[in-house]
Amino acid sequence: MSSLTYDLTLAGLSVGGAAALTGIGLIVTYRATGVLNFAHGAIAMVCAYVLRQCVVEWGWPLWAGAAATLLVLAPALGVVLERFVFRPLAVLGGDPAQTLVASIGVFVLLVGGAALLWGQGARDDAPELVSADPWGQLAVALVLAAGVGAVVRWTRFGRELRAVVDDRGLAVLGGIDADRVAAAGWAFGSFTAGLTGVLLAPYVRLDPYGLPLLVMEVVAVAVAARMRSLPVAVGVALAIGVGQSQLTRLHPSGWREPLLQAVGANLFVVALLVAALALPRVGTRDVLPRTATARVPTPQGAWIVAVVLFLLPLGFAGSDLHTSVQVPALGVVLLSLVVVTGRGGQLSLGQAAYAGLGALFTALLAAGRFPGLPRLPELAALALAVALVAPLGLLTGWPAISRRGLALALATFAVGVGVSRFVFAQPYATSGLSLDRPEGFDGDRAYYVLELALLALALLATHALRRGRTGRALAALRDHESGASAAGVRVPALKLLAFVAGAALAALGGGMLGMGLRAFDPTAYDPVRGLLWFAAVVVLGADSTLGALAAAALLVGLDAGARGGVAAALIGVLAVLVGRFPGGPYEAVRAVAGRLRPSSPAVLTPLGAEVGRRLHASLGAPAPVEDAEPDHPSGTGGAGGNTNPAEARPVLTTHDLHARYDGFTALAGVDLTVPPGRITAIIGPNGAGKSTLFHCLSGTLHPSHGQVRYGDRDITHLSPHARTRLGIARTFQQLAVFPTLTVAENVQVGAEQGHVPDPTALDRALRLFDLNGPLRNTPAADLPTGTLRRVELARALAGSPGVLLLDEPAAGLDTAEVTALARVLRALAADGTALLVVEHDLDLVADLADVVHVMAAGRVVASGPPAHVLDALDARETAV
Repeated sequence: MSSLTYDLTLAGLSVGGAAALTGIGLIVTYRATGVLNFAHGAIAMVCAYVLRQCVVEWGWPLWAGAAATLLVLAPALGVVLERFVFRPLAVLGGDPAQTLVASIGVFVLLVGGAALLWGQGARDDAPELVSADPWGQLAVALVLAAGVGAVVRWTRFGRELRAVVDDRGLAVLGGIDADRVAAAGWAFGSFTAGLTGVLLAPYVRLDPYGLPLLVMEVVAVAVAARMRSLPVAVGVALAIGVGQSQLTRLHPSGWREPLLQAVGANLFVVALLVAALALPRVGTRDVLPRTATARVPTPQGAWIVAVVLFLLPLGFAGSDLHTSVQVPALGVVLLSLVVVTGRGGQLSLGQAAYAGLGALFTALLAAGRFPGLPRLPELAALALAVALVAPLGLLTGWPAISRRGLALALATFAVGVGVSRFVFAQPYATSGLSLDRPEGFDGDRAYYVLELALLALALLATHALRRGRTGRALAALRDHESGASAAGVRVPALKLLAFVAGAALAALGGGMLGMGLRAFDPTAYDPVRGLLWFAAVVVLGADSTLGALAAAALLVGLDAGARGGVAAALIGVLAVLVGRFPGGPYEAVRAVAGRLRPSSPAVLTPLGAEVGRRLHASLGAPAPVEDAEPDHPSGTGGAGGNTNPAEARPVLTTHDLHARYDGFTALAGVDLTVPPGRITAIIGPNGAGKSTLFHCLSGTLHPSHGQVRYGDRDITHLSPHARTRLGIARTFQQLAVFPTLTVAENVQVGAEQGHVPDPTALDRALRLFDLNGPLRNTPAADLPTGTLRRVELARALAGSPGVLLLDEPAAGLDTAEVTALARVLRALAADGTALLVVEHDLDLVADLADVVHVMAAGRVVASGPPAHVLDALDARETAV
């Protein structure tokens, strides 16, 4: 027994050593560039194939092939990726969303290219670079970890590396060559990826899909190390490798045996699930490039062309029609990504899992093998499968409530891999399973008609989720999550809705795909395919239903009419270029055509001249508040129609408010009253606690001690959207508008989600801030800062708030705009609204506020009328 334990430990150390190499490469790349390299596994696979090509096909000596692969090709590949893919993104601002999409694009491109060059079959003759003895691999991992750790900690290059990751722009201003640091990081990361691939290839399946996914499963090692600690990464890798090996000794009886076998064979997947879902999160920024979701005009007649093209296969026969049957089904699956990612802005790399569950549940229900249910007809089985899978969307929807960016990408990817490994790959779930078509639709042509009908229903459902109140709320969530919450959008519930609806659509498409193929094929729903689907939808228009249908036709058509891998290679190229053409290929073609078109002087029609004159006038300065007097006999101009006297409204108060950040006291016993009908201002130096107090009042931060009350109600722990619905609205220092929505839609979000929905609030708020006329239907992305300030204020007021919290409302405004803003705020206070203003412009405070509170070191140190408080401050500064 001891001999067996020793042998299993050695085998586990071998696996752990290879996993440690992957963790080291991922961490170094991340620390040098801030990018979690999703293409790491694909680079490993390409290097393994190249080494095999050199040694097996061309007859090179092993040492020569290894040197060319690991010392030349792998680092060069990393440098090329940094120079031509990721450096342009970093120069443009390092949008994490575009970087993530580009990384997935590289993955898809390399996988598709490998399939084209070497075919999709598995190879079992990869050369063995290091013997099966684990000590060699372990020594390589330990030496690399120690060397990298020493360089990062004790050398000038290491200090430069840390500086570039923290703030690339600031590092460049400090004289650091950020491009050199990033290139070195990518070169080393690619080297470790190549080394991992050539070490693993002799002992695992060498094919374009299996090896990349196997390497990506061990990303858990880097995540568990918080993408920083090399010793932790090595230790976790070795522990998981040994644990996975030792589990093979256990042979329980009954139902536990297949479960234990599945866990034992996929312990790295279990670690990935734990690391992505349970451990502290890596990455918090938004996930989708804003420009990729902006409105790109649909070409005229595009839908007519699409309908004609989807009807054409009805005239096909034979294999052509059999291939065409897959297009509507895949189109439904991709529509799920339009809802979740395109409209809701929630990254989902696990949609293939829901599509596979839809196909699996349909097959089980139709075969009578689903526990507790009788055999059902195929259509009924499909409908029930959709209903069963939809709630499972919470598997990724629930983590999305508290995760964004890289953390959400890892969570959804982990769920997709987990479902693939623990459900689709298990014989007890899928062995002997077949799937027939519904009765009366057995032929390809009849089944294609049924698919078109189901696709039409899916398009209607998608349209309903992208239009109206729900569509505007989802777009607001996508564009600016904090702003959406401040506008009253129930962000957690909306995220869950998006993922549940996405799971239902993916399950419907997966079931249709399974019935079209007449079988449940687990490889059709593997996580690599899910990454391909995600990349295809993003590059062809994430928020475009037409783009999803085009992606489905492209993916099926290219791979059916040529060698497998063409579609993946093309989508990979487009995804790699997403940073250069964020609006997608159609927008890129339009831009190029615009440059090539001969220039001619523009001549406005009389109508165009009039529209231009009115637009110029409206952009110049806000109209006076008196414009709103016809709707407000009192002349106060309240946007929501508030006419209640101030004394009848609830009062916002804080009691002994404390807040701490990492041991630092930001608030130390703040008592504050924000009375109705008055303008209260808070001033103080940076670090005084003003922003922390503002966040506690708006709900984006919960205090460690004390209370926030609104009237008789304790709202200390209420969410921001719940406070908005009570009547507490806010604006942001950094503009919180929704750029892909028009001005009217921005304001309408506040009117629909606010305190007292009022059908006239939209028009009233637009008139109050002079946003009517041509501006009304202008996308917010095209407007200057001053106009956007008015849009944000109009949105806040459209919900009829009783309290308005303004965080530096004059930031970015010129003198005329500040004067107009002050006029509006005074009118709102006269109408009974309670206003709290955090502002650095002391002249505006002196002119506007009824009472001023001065904060310092987390406390209110002075309060009173503006003249008294500001004069006292001037006297103190003069004395100093």
